[in-house]
Amino acid sequence: MSSTAAFYLLSTLGGYLVTSFLLLKYPTLLHQRKKQRFLSKHISHRGGAGENLENTMAAFQHAVTIGTDMLELDCHITKDEQVVVSHDENLKRSTGVNVNISDLKYCELPPYLGKLDVAFQKACQSEGKDNRIPLLKEVFEAFPNTPINIDIKVNNNVLIKKVSELVKLYRREQITVWGNASYEIVEKCYKENSDIPILFSLQRVLLILGLFFTGLLPFVPIREQFFEIPMPSIILKLREPHTMSRSQKFLIWLSDILLMRKALFDHLTARGIQIASLI
Repeated sequence: MSSTAAFYLLSTLGGYLVTSFLLLKYPTLLHQRKKQRFLSKHISHRGGAGENLENTMAAFQHAVTIGTDMLELDCHITKDEQVVVSHDENLKRSTGVNVNISDLKYCELPPYLGKLDVAFQKACQSEGKDNRIPLLKEVFEAFPNTPINIDIKVNNNVLIKKVSELVKLYRREQITVWGNASYEIVEKCYKENSDIPILFSLQRVLLILGLFFTGLLPFVPIREQFFEIPMPSIILKLREPHTMSRSQKFLIWLSDILLMRKALFDHLTARGIQIASLI
């Protein structure tokens, strides 16, 4: 390689690195900051599953009463096309009855068990007297001003359409965010109603990480408005450390190092994207 070619190569690389660093710190030089319709620092996962039976009206009411910024919940659709709030499609874990929500009419859904294991917490159970599976519209009616994060649990066109219709009916486009870990579901949500902010799918999270570590992220437009990821160290809460091999612990440590990047979070925040870590 000639000295001239080497000079141009180094100059180009240097210019790229400087521009990438500058836009990483000050992304609004290139991108318009997204308007944040609400700000959520405290999110109640499944309504606060560690304090009440998950995804129940009692759980949501308790979370709102103590001052949560956002309710997170999960949706499925029944045989008679009612949008219900439940994490599982199959109700064996939560009700003791081995049946799918989509195979039953809403009036046929069994009640939750009196005690349920808490996800993301080892040897922990929640309990409560409110064991009814609620309708999504009930949650909207009870908490008209509370931001809600909706996880569309199954790839079902009718479910996505029904949720969109409910959001529009209750005029909640400005305080609702929806999506799923599935890229296909998020794409369908966006196509159905682009006025409702969307979550990053798992595929998009991985893409964002790749763009960040290669320096390309500052140059790429982003349409999502809510970056939600689990903390890898959560696995240590679910398993006994002495049962894990050194390689497993190393992978958890490495994943934590790669995902929990302050520079990444600061950049996304500066672009108007909210960050949420599931712990």
